[in-house]
Amino acid sequence: MMKAHFIFCITLIIVTRLAPGQATTPPGMVYIEGGSFLMGRDGTGDSHPAHIVTLHSYYMDIHEVSNRQYEEFCLATGHRFPEFWGIEKYASGPDFPDHPVIGVSYADATKYAEWAGKRLPTEAEWEYAARGALINESYPNGSGIDSSLARINHPSFSPGPVSVMSFPPNGFGLYDMAGNVWEWVQDWYQEHYYSESPQENPGGPSQGRFRVIRGGGWHSGPGCNMVFYRNALPQHWVDIGGGFRCVLPDF
Repeated sequence: MMKAHFIFCITLIIVTRLAPGQATTPPGMVYIEGGSFLMGRDGTGDSHPAHIVTLHSYYMDIHEVSNRQYEEFCLATGHRFPEFWGIEKYASGPDFPDHPVIGVSYADATKYAEWAGKRLPTEAEWEYAARGALINESYPNGSGIDSSLARINHPSFSPGPVSVMSFPPNGFGLYDMAGNVWEWVQDWYQEHYYSESPQENPGGPSQGRFRVIRGGGWHSGPGCNMVFYRNALPQHWVDIGGGFRCVLPDF
């Protein structure tokens, strides 16, 4: 189901700071000060054109939702456990509490977020956070990526994700914004949406066939882990490389 893109452009990011939030940062989250940035990249494909987006401030989970956190949700609500729960090869289940949960659909992720009093990030919120205020860079930690910076597809790694927070955070203090597991966001996918996207707090198309996923994963190569790389899957799809994190608006 995954698409292959060959991306050679580097994107310029423009950050304009807005007023800081007044509330205390919730545990396990990072405050993302709102601002304006250049989303996407110029060239061809669905990440084109680069366009300025302005966002309100928000809080984002410091790491991907873990097996421990998701298990707590399932036990509290009676929600079904993930598709690959208990499979050691993919570090899924209670024996791997600090690994990111996998095998969850968009609907599962949304239900967890609602239970936690949060929501999934918009695609714009996700990309802004992934960039970590870096200018003219393609990855959360700079111009390149390798196995010392993220859990990506590499011969030295066994299949499956690693514990959250195993690699350096980006400039906003967020972990695994590239690699480990790709992440559901709330937007419907539309190939040419960037040509008509509103500048302020875009929430994606009103309808579609697929939901956007971001961030690459443990079975993704460097190109799929670029901060502007877009992909999408059916919202009921579950995958050995698919997880999520949540946000909380600051307004």
